[in-house]
Formats: sequence, structure tokens, C-alpha cells
Amino acid sequence: MSPNQALIQALAQIRDDVRAAHAYPVASSAGMVKLDVMENPFRLSPELQAQLGQRLGAVAINRYPAEGTQRLAAALAAYAGMPAGCAITLGNGSDELITLLSMAVSKPGACVLSPEPSFVMYEMSARYQGLKYVGVPLREDFELDGPALLAAIHLHQPALIYLAYPNNPTGNLWDEALVEQIIQAAPGLVVMDEAYQPFAERDSMALLARYPQLLLMRTMSKFGLAGVRIGYLIGQQALVAEVDKLRPPFNISVLNAEAGLFALEHAEVYAAQAAELRAQRETLFKALQAMPGVQPFPSQGNMILTRVPDAPATFAALKARGVLVKNSSAAHPLLRNCLRITVGTVDENQALLAALKESLA
Repeated sequence: MSPNQALIQALAQIRDDVRAAHAYPVASSAGMVKLDVMENPFRLSPELQAQLGQRLGAVAINRYPAEGTQRLAAALAAYAGMPAGCAITLGNGSDELITLLSMAVSKPGACVLSPEPSFVMYEMSARYQGLKYVGVPLREDFELDGPALLAAIHLHQPALIYLAYPNNPTGNLWDEALVEQIIQAAPGLVVMDEAYQPFAERDSMALLARYPQLLLMRTMSKFGLAGVRIGYLIGQQALVAEVDKLRPPFNISVLNAEAGLFALEHAEVYAAQAAELRAQRETLFKALQAMPGVQPFPSQGNMILTRVPDAPATFAALKARGVLVKNSSAAHPLLRNCLRITVGTVDENQALLAALKESLA
């Protein structure tokens, strides 16, 4: 058998749906004003960077993670205000937790449901685990379509429902009363994905005490540690214990766990950064509102979904001017001509506004 024939034979063993799919795109941002993914733009001060370096340098990297991961889980539970009777498990970012949840409910005929547009990994993870996925479109104003969602829950009896809170990419929080109706109607698990909780005016932690089928998912990425990849899931002990069975035993590295602990010890620094980004979000929103032909949508995250006359052309023009945003216009029909703009520093936001003004002209 020739090498080419051997490769063809090997590729034939890969599932057809995987071969037909596209990898999650990550754009190169070298030399750009990077406003395409929802990162915290602030770095630590040189003093804290040096302290962190010393901490990481003292870590026993010859050992598998164990106690450090446990300490991080306990610190995150305390930081988040985890209610009594609940437990916490960690993931290599929220993405791994979403995969674990899909695996946990992966029975023949099981269904995952989410409003759309929302985080793409809900659907990707469900389909790769052989689950049926049902997306229920939002209203034109990006609010939940309550009757449609409740009807879909009744019809499809989903094993797992995702509610991103705030939603990505629209940035809005859902109506609290409707959220409770959805939880009450759910025949299985409901996951409140609070990735953007540091920038939102409210969260759903209090709901955990009332609804045992509810799980709360958060991440340290938006806290300011996107490169560290730590997500966490909180819910009733019995439920989290089942998900935890699927978690790889050493999924959080000793370096990442130590970096997470260090960040929580300096939570006030990250809280100040989040406050600054919230203030910059409002300034940026008003500036976008004042631009002719531009429609920004109110946000409780660290991004602003913005409709422009021609999103692909504007995206290309911004990129040519050294500013990288996310072209969301092809992701869902409701996102026609929409760009998703991450809130950056004062200088980054000013560069974005200047480039956008030129691009639209």
C-alpha cells in the first residue's frame, strides 16, 4: 500500500460529520488592535507580574496536579459565594465543561436546546456527542421568545438546556421571570452560562437554592485569565458529582491552578479592571450610537454587538486599518450585517472609532 493510499484509508475511519465540519476559527491578530474575542485587555502591573513569576517558578511541575486544583476549587467556591449543599468542578475553560455536560446526557434520542444566536460550542459539542440539537430563534430585538421556547421544551423534552446570561454575541440579560419559567418547564438539566458575569448587573446564583436541576457555569477567562483556561461549574452535589466522573483527573495544570489562586488573592485588581471596562463599554456604546448608519445593541458583557450597513465590507475596511473585530453577520440570520466589538482600553476604543468612521465614509 502506498503512503497516499494508507492516508486515504486512515481518513476514511474519521466520522463523516467531523470531516465535513470546520474547525473553530481563530484569526491571526499580530500587529492589530485586537477587539475580536472577549478578552480583558489589561495586563498585570510589573510588580504583580514579578510576584506571579516567582510563584510559578516554585511550582513542582514534575508532579501531577492534585492539591493545587483542590485549593483552586475551594477558593473559587468561596469567591463565587457557592450556596450550601452545592459542589464545584473545574474545566479546562468552559469549553471542556460543555463537552463534559454533552457526554453526561448522551443517551440515544437525547436533545440539547438553546436560544439562537448564542455560543456556538453548545451546538458543536452536542452534535459531536451524537445528540440532537434544537436552536430556538430569539426575537428580532434579541430577547427570548418565551412561547416558542416553552413550546420547544414541551415538544423536544431536552435533556439539557443552555441559557447564556449575558448572551454571546448579543450581550443582553434575559427576563428573570421567563428564565424561571424555562427552568420550571425543563425536564432535565438547565445550565446558566455566566461567562460574562464580571460585567453584568445581576447573576443567577440565588436560583441554585431553589432549583436542583440548575447548574451555574463561569470562567476565569473574562475575569482576566483567558490564557490560563479555567472554567468552573456549580450545582447540587449529587448532580456535579456525576459530571465530575467524566472530568479527566488532571485537566487543570499545576501552573494554571497556581495562576488562578494568585489572581483570586488579588481579586480587587481584577474587580477594578472590570469596573473600568464597564465604564468604557458605556462610553463606546454612546459613541457608536452617534454614528450615522450604526446601531449598537445594549450589552451587559464586555462586547457590543453592532449593526452596520455592510458588515463584510466594514470588517475588511477595519482590518485594513489595523483593527480586528468579529464579523458575526453569517453566524445566524438575526445577525445580518452585525459586527461584535470587544470593549478595549481607552486607546483601543478610540482607534476602533476612528477606523470605523473612516470605513463607513
